[in-house]
Amino acid sequence: MANSKVNSHFDNDDQKDFAKRVRLNQQKLTAQLKPHYDFIVCGSGSSGSVVARRLAENPNVSVLLLEAGGTDEVSNVMDAIQWSTNLGSERDWGFVDQPNPSLNGRSIPLNMGKVLGGGSSVNVMAWSRGHKNDWDFFASEANDPAWNYESVLNIYRRIEDWQGAPDPKYRGSGGPVYVQPAPISNPIFPAMLEGARAVGIPTFENPNGRMQEGQGGCSIQDITSREGKRQSIFRSYTFPYMDRSNLTVLTDAMVTRLTMEGMRTTGVEIAHNGLVHRIGAVLEVVLSLGAINTPKLLKQSGIGDETELQRFGIPRVQHLPGVGQNLQDHFMISSIWESEQPLAPSETANGAVSFWKSNSSLDTPDIQQLIAEAPIPSAETAARFNPPANSWTIAGVGVSPKSRGQLRLTGPNPLDSIQIEANMLSHPDDMKAAIACVELCREIGNSRALKPYAKREVMPGNLKAAELENFVRDATITTWHQTCTAKMGRDSMSVVDANLKVYGIENLRIADGSIMPRVTTGNTMAPCVIIGERAGEILRAEHKI
Repeated sequence: MANSKVNSHFDNDDQKDFAKRVRLNQQKLTAQLKPHYDFIVCGSGSSGSVVARRLAENPNVSVLLLEAGGTDEVSNVMDAIQWSTNLGSERDWGFVDQPNPSLNGRSIPLNMGKVLGGGSSVNVMAWSRGHKNDWDFFASEANDPAWNYESVLNIYRRIEDWQGAPDPKYRGSGGPVYVQPAPISNPIFPAMLEGARAVGIPTFENPNGRMQEGQGGCSIQDITSREGKRQSIFRSYTFPYMDRSNLTVLTDAMVTRLTMEGMRTTGVEIAHNGLVHRIGAVLEVVLSLGAINTPKLLKQSGIGDETELQRFGIPRVQHLPGVGQNLQDHFMISSIWESEQPLAPSETANGAVSFWKSNSSLDTPDIQQLIAEAPIPSAETAARFNPPANSWTIAGVGVSPKSRGQLRLTGPNPLDSIQIEANMLSHPDDMKAAIACVELCREIGNSRALKPYAKREVMPGNLKAAELENFVRDATITTWHQTCTAKMGRDSMSVVDANLKVYGIENLRIADGSIMPRVTTGNTMAPCVIIGERAGEILRAEHKI
């Protein structure tokens, strides 16, 4: 599993030589696209990059990896500290939610990576595995122990190149994913741990071992950057194999439809360089387009709720009413303090993290707290409270939302937009959790440990009852963890089975966050890598490669 190219343990000249080989090889491969490949992987994000790599490890297997966005070779992606400059850029799909009455009628941006690496090239690089109970729930929904926590923990150990204190029970070394404890660039990070302890939250050695098995806790964050440089999943998995003749990576290639013969997927239709191309898949097509584009493509290819397909004159291939339903996302609400002086910037605005329960009767932590050395208000709260530049934030995140959204087509064509109804905070229990979350953030932020860094509390202040609820509705933004829109399971609303196969369709699998039965506790990049690894295992076993 260890690979010197993956882990970058080679000097600059070797890196430049390798990058040049990759460039020349991919120029040749993309200039001479074949009419068909053994596998076509659609989307180069945190799952698709993994699937493409695992399939391409067999030199006798031809793999085409398609990405609608462009190159990741820009400083905005490569320099970890520039992560936020990608939001709203050409590397963002630019999705926006419908006006939501639960958010005082606001429409919020739902940014999603449109670039090699997908979300892993534009995100805050937090490595968060999900709670033990999440994975055991996946296994029970799928009726397959290969998805349970114990199985997944083995995969995590195998794929990590952990840079913190050795912990062989929970952490791995030598794998493709470089993970380190967030560098402590300023004192508010350790102060948050002390503040958490003061309010009764235990602290842990890292957030991805014991802490994800129990009642919750607080720790310095784990991140996937190295010496200030982003280590995207695409760079960690796919790039080291791009000098090979059996892996073609095509950018600016938007998948517009699946091609079908009856109930069998035969390939894809793509828009590339102003033309529409059809490319065949000898064995399988894998959709890794994310929780918005995967269901959109399925519907536009005739796989979805038959009533909706009928409305737009799309011939029905398979009635699967769950396609585009069950949309889940983590909501985030910032509490902000002005600091005495500006705080040193961190690589990822991601220093310490805690998971806790808004209600002690819950079996899994449902709220998360993140400290960042910058203000992160919503547009509405920025206008109302005007936080100064030298402010810091404790963001409260609802990581076990009960609200469910949906995606609807607006037309039959690939360029017709998708209507997103995220429905954040539409379930009353989510508002209760949100208020508990804000109260906990304020308790930690106003604790003695953080007092030296707080000139004053900027927002929300001591709001109560209806005023606090109104603040929550104005302050809520996304954490960009849209998931669950083509869920794995066995009920009538499930879209894929335990082997990620789309029900009723041959040669088509989904490997991305849309297959989650419920959103995991914490950031979703690491669980999407696991989904990619499971897809790779399944495909290799099924096709004996």
